Amino acid sequence: MRTTAGVVLAGGRSTRMGQSKAWLEWHGSTLLYRAAAVLARTVDGPVIVVAAPGQELPALPSYVSVVEDPVEGLGPMQGLAVGLAAVADRAETAFVCSTDMPFLHPAFVRRVLRALPDGTDVALPVARGFRQPLAAGYRTSLAPLIKDLLSKGDLRPGMLFKHCEVVQLSDEELLADAELMRRDPTLESVVNVNSPDDYAEARDRAPVEVVVECFGALARNGSHRPHEVRAATLGAAATAVGLTLNRHVVAALNGDQVTRDEWLPLVAGDTVSFLSADAGG
Repeated sequence: MRTTAGVVLAGGRSTRMGQSKAWLEWHGSTLLYRAAAVLARTVDGPVIVVAAPGQELPALPSYVSVVEDPVEGLGPMQGLAVGLAAVADRAETAFVCSTDMPFLHPAFVRRVLRALPDGTDVALPVARGFRQPLAAGYRTSLAPLIKDLLSKGDLRPGMLFKHCEVVQLSDEELLADAELMRRDPTLESVVNVNSPDDYAEARDRAPVEVVVECFGALARNGSHRPHEVRAATLGAAATAVGLTLNRHVVAALNGDQVTRDEWLPLVAGDTVSFLSADAGG
């Protein structure tokens, strides 16, 4: 079974935003933390963040690594080359995204990565009317080719696509996936925030609804009946039911991932089960 990696490009200049997008607050977390943690929830291999030379980054999950791009100012193709090279010894394919995609859903990532069978180098969504090279799947073995193109002055992702096998995924092809259709029917996974107005509009949206359950001593009146709350992070879900994540309380996400990470991003379709860490002695 192929191993998949996640790569987040954080070194953009953010000219239109006027400040680093990586540090933008997102419901108590940051845009960068959310992007990296969503990928970590989805892929089965390493997740890395590619930073510009000397770039200061906000806190990241402990399981996410940072790789510094040695060259500044060459755009996303340079970051792509660095990111793919950094994971090539541990994964055959990688989902690559930018920092500023707050609505990225794991179902979208999984659908794109499934479009990378043997013989295909790039799975390129053409979603919401645009090609999405920074929400796409790449074979990690492309790193040397990209580096060669950069040395020749080819800085645009479109130049890469002329030299490898690319499968394009239309809205209809993406949404043929039942889970993606159910969780992200308008493909907001590819929406990014490029300006202060974009960010304000996105940040003002209500968080998604997730299902919360409480078990054992945490259940009120002895009941653990599931109910819905709006929460963008695990910590917000805990607060919504009067809990605090600490050494006495843990959460199981969708029945398996056990964590106390209050910044862990939540997405449509999630079920969070809070349990007493002291249960059973």
